[in-house]
Amino acid sequence: MAARHRTRWATGGAALALTLSAVLTGCSGDDTPASTASKAESAVGSIASGASEAIESATAEAGRRLDDIQDGIDVKGDVRIGTPVAGSDGRVRAEVTARNTDDSTRSFAVQVDFRDSGGGLVDTAIVTVDHVQAGESATATARSTHALSGDVRTDVARAVRY
Repeated sequence: MAARHRTRWATGGAALALTLSAVLTGCSGDDTPASTASKAESAVGSIASGASEAIESATAEAGRRLDDIQDGIDVKGDVRIGTPVAGSDGRVRAEVTARNTDDSTRSFAVQVDFRDSGGGLVDTAIVTVDHVQAGESATATARSTHALSGDVRTDVARAVRY
């Protein structure tokens, strides 16, 4: 029975990765950085819950899609994450602050990983921080895709400015 359970989840993880790929590729032909970030945020939010294999697959695919943002620049050092707080629904939230060091208005796509006390990945989310003025900071809230229990920690896995 345990082997069947693992197989089902492994198959589910592969299906989730394929679903994420299909959702992020989309049919609209709209390949702007904002649409790519939005698709990544939406897809990860809708499929990241489940077995660890599925979360890791979704995280890897989200990372690949963040790489696809045209003219995106890695700015992980310009993004900070606040203390995670569990809501009454069990979903964990954390405030993400992006500082725009560029000389024009930019947006950010930020991948936030949620980890258990042992450092294991339990969820991932992508949040966008839109239209941050030059030299300014703006915030958005990253929220886990499902209820998490125990001591949950968050970290910025990736941040892309576009």
